[in-house]
Amino acid sequence: MNRPAVVAHLSDLHIGAHYGYAVDSIVADVTAARPDLVVVTGDLTMRARESEFRQARDLLGRLPGPVLAVTGNHDLPLASWRRVVRPYRRWKCWIDADPQPVRRAGAVTALGLTSMPRWRWKNGRVSARQAGDVVRVLGAAPTGDVRVLALHHPPLATGTAALIGRDRLLDAVRAARVDLVLAGHTHVPDVRTRAGTVFVVAGTATSRRLRGTGCSWSLISVGTGQVVVRERMLGPDGWRTGRLTENVVGRRRPPAPGGAAGL
Repeated sequence: MNRPAVVAHLSDLHIGAHYGYAVDSIVADVTAARPDLVVVTGDLTMRARESEFRQARDLLGRLPGPVLAVTGNHDLPLASWRRVVRPYRRWKCWIDADPQPVRRAGAVTALGLTSMPRWRWKNGRVSARQAGDVVRVLGAAPTGDVRVLALHHPPLATGTAALIGRDRLLDAVRAARVDLVLAGHTHVPDVRTRAGTVFVVAGTATSRRLRGTGCSWSLISVGTGQVVVRERMLGPDGWRTGRLTENVVGRRRPPAPGGAAGL
């Protein structure tokens, strides 16, 4: 790559329980970063209502493209026959008809996973088939591409918050030589490095459901040998780079010969 790839990572918009000034100002802040790809890791809506999806669609349409978005637990109807019969209908109508979207932008190949099956209430699950998709799609990315996996639930969570299928997903991440795993759900920004992969959990970008931090999104730069994560925090004077995860650096593994995942 001649220049680092730039990924804007937003999560947990919770439209319907959001700050209007955060929604109004975030588009300009993200646009100013000139990202190659914008990733939104779930909970775009608060209660999966039609009006909330309409507003979320409007926001996504104003972000610099391409945009990859995945479902969160709040994007399925909460307690309704729709959750059983047509849990993803509104998502497919307003956000993306493909529940496992793939985006290729410049030197970035990204895959989104739906980690919220309709029969789970809050915590997530990744199936064996989905783990296989990680290897199939990201493992076959061109040599030198930044390989990005996006899902709502953090794969490194443990205890009662652990993702079902966590071990098989992490095995797939390792086999596919994924550079970045992006998630949300907790509303608390976090960056960790494990076996050459950088795991980024974004905070809540626009919602009032704050957990000790303000609204934020993650600005990620991926160069030949490193990953830099800067947290953009919303304050009284607008968006700024905060101290919480400022200049967190992870080492990016070198690409495999021929771009294969070494299966």
